[in-house]
Formats: sequence, structure tokens, C-alpha cells
Amino acid sequence: MHFTIHGDGGSRGNPGPSGAGATIHDAKGELVATVSQFLGTRTNNFAEYEAVILALETLFKILKGETSKAEVSVKMDSELVVKQMKKIYKVKHPALKEQNARLTKAMEPFGKVTFTHVYREENGEADALANEAMDRGA
Repeated sequence: MHFTIHGDGGSRGNPGPSGAGATIHDAKGELVATVSQFLGTRTNNFAEYEAVILALETLFKILKGETSKAEVSVKMDSELVVKQMKKIYKVKHPALKEQNARLTKAMEPFGKVTFTHVYREENGEADALANEAMDRGA
């Protein structure tokens, strides 16, 4: 069982009004769910983390906890989050340390979770969902 999450977060001002957006697709490429949530005043990096946390929590609910055999590929245009999750970069900022810990915990039920950096052009749906969330909150 394989799923792909495309996650994106943004902030208008940094910090400023922020939003998280994500899509979840199954192995056939079919859309399983979307996430779009206004986050209040946050940084873009906080929002990037939150997008993936919300997507994993949503997938967990969809699978009703039957996640141990699920492999999840996370694709994001946030090089920072990808490299922090791969332990290439250290997490120094206190708010991001908390987000990193929350994301690590959200990953635990799944069989395997991998992170890949993609260019913004490959992340259009997630970007649109993050922007919709910011528009709702503005």
C-alpha cells in the first residue's frame, strides 16, 4: 500500500497569515484526500511542517489505523524541511524543533515515510490549497 503526499505551506509576511495545503494520492495516482487549513500568524517553515503533519493525520484516519504496511512518499518544495527530516540539517529554531517532533510522531504508525525535494512547479496543487487557506483566514 503506497501513498504520495504533496505538501506545501506559506506565509504572507514572515511571520504573517499562514496556511498549509496537501494532497494525498494512492498508488494508482487517484486523489484520496486534500488538506487546506489556515494556521494564524506563523512562519512559512512552520506552515510547511504543518502541511505534512495534517496530511499524515488525515491518512491515518482514512486507513483507520491500519498503517503499518503503508509506505508514504512525501514530496515538498521546502528544501529546509526535507533536509531536516533526512537529518542533513540540524533543527535549531525552538518552534521548528517542536514541529519536527510532531512530524516524527505522526510518522510512527506508518511502515515507511520518505521525503523528497521537488521544484515548485511539481507542487502546484498543494501550493493552491495553502493559498486558499491563507485567503480564508485573511
